[in-house]
Parts: sequence; C-alpha cells; structure tokens
Amino acid sequence: MDTREAIAARRSVRKFTDRPVTEEIVNAVLAAATLAPSGKNRQPWRFVVVVGDEKRAQMIRVMREGIADTKARGMETGSAIMTARIMQHAPVTIFVFNPEGVHPWRSHSIGQTFLELVDTQSIGAAIQNMLLAAQELGLGTLWMCDVWSAYQQLSAWLGETGQLVAAVALGYPDEQPAPRPRRPLSEVVRWF
Repeated sequence: MDTREAIAARRSVRKFTDRPVTEEIVNAVLAAATLAPSGKNRQPWRFVVVVGDEKRAQMIRVMREGIADTKARGMETGSAIMTARIMQHAPVTIFVFNPEGVHPWRSHSIGQTFLELVDTQSIGAAIQNMLLAAQELGLGTLWMCDVWSAYQQLSAWLGETGQLVAAVALGYPDEQPAPRPRRPLSEVVRWF
C-alpha cells in the first residue's frame, strides 16, 4: 500500500474485534509516530499505552469519573461518553502527551502559546503517522481529542505531568465505514 492509498483508505473506526494487537505491532505504529517532523526537532511527544482488560476497566472508570466531575462543574463534555465506550472495546488505547506543555487552565505567556502551537502541530503529525502506519498494518484507529473531559483524572491515573493532547484507539476493525464527504478543493484552497 502506498502513502496515498493509505490516506484514501483510512477511516475513523469505532468498533473493534477482540483480536489482540501484539506489542510488536503497537511498537511499529509508535515508531512511525516518532518519525514525524517536529519544530526545531523538539519531538514533543510522549505515549502511554493502555492494554489488557484490567487496565481498560480502570481507564474507563477514571474516564467516567472525570466526565461526571466536568459535568458537575457545568462544563459541556461533548461526545466524551461515546469516546469512553469506544475506548472500553478497543484492545489498545494510546494516550499522547506533550511533556513540556502547560495545562490549559494555567496562564501562558505569548512565547509559550506560540511554542505550544508548534508542538501541537508536531504532535498532530505524529498522530497522523500512527494512523497511516496502522492502516498499512490492517488496523483500525480512532483519533480522540475529547479526553479533555477527564484531563486531570486520566493524567493522574497514568502518572503523567505533561499536557494531555489526545488519545488513539487501536485494534482490528469490526466495521468498514464508508468515506466521509470532503469539501472540494475549490472550497478550501485559494491561490494567491
């Protein structure tokens, strides 16, 4: 499969089989992530891999507690409940952190804000590399950003002090979603 085929075939998968994903395959996906470009070669990513029924059950409990706490504070949680259900059934969840990032509720200097924009773009490239490598290996993935609903709880449970950016569910797909509509280039590109 060439790169453009992988890009065209990649889908957001929300249903996975029970088939385990080997450590070797997870490491191949993570190795692809670390080859992403990054501003000033900072490589601002750290990955925490959650596997196994016991750890998955703990993760879901922590996620649900965090969502409940966020709701109790009057904040919207988006599709976080659906994300928790998907994570519950995915054989692997990979949490992505920026170890140098400042937590969103803390004040940021302008310099720190710009640095985090660069780091977030670099992390996005690493995640996209993971998704494409997984596609090539016959895996399904879901890039999940609404883990922020349980940000503090998940970070504490995982023992991470850096900025929680996203999570990726990974496993063998139990569905074949159709391609989602995309806007034509004429709507998203302006030549100058």
